[in-house]
Amino acid sequence: MTTATESRHVQAAGIEIYFNKIVHFLTRKGISLFGTRILAVRGRASGEWRTNPVNLLTYDGVRYLVAPRGHTQWVRNIRVAGGGELRLGRRTEPFTVSELPDELKVPLLRHYFKRWGWEVARFFDEDIKDADDERLAAIAPTVPVFRIG
Repeated sequence: MTTATESRHVQAAGIEIYFNKIVHFLTRKGISLFGTRILAVRGRASGEWRTNPVNLLTYDGVRYLVAPRGHTQWVRNIRVAGGGELRLGRRTEPFTVSELPDELKVPLLRHYFKRWGWEVARFFDEDIKDADDERLAAIAPTVPVFRIG
């Protein structure tokens, strides 16, 4: 059974669709905006590569993928695949992931929202850039986080 927090998924809309296409294009050409990469993951049903621009978070020397839109298709695919590729221009880096439990997400979410809150704030019902620990812990189940290994 899928719970409400597991099913949270915010679709791109309006001008954001075009912004994502521009970011995708620039990242494919080797230009990273604020740490963007192209995430490539094999589809869980088709086995075909699926790509999506993502913000690569580095925290205490460890890299993470954060899914502020919730349990999106790339999240579902990466759970099945166990990893994928990060692409920037012609560079391709294969990787594996491990999903973090909710209790470890708070400091990572704080760091992510301070850096990219301007971009992802609309995915949440209230201001998340300066959210306290209690609020971050409450939204942690709706924001998948993966440690890149």
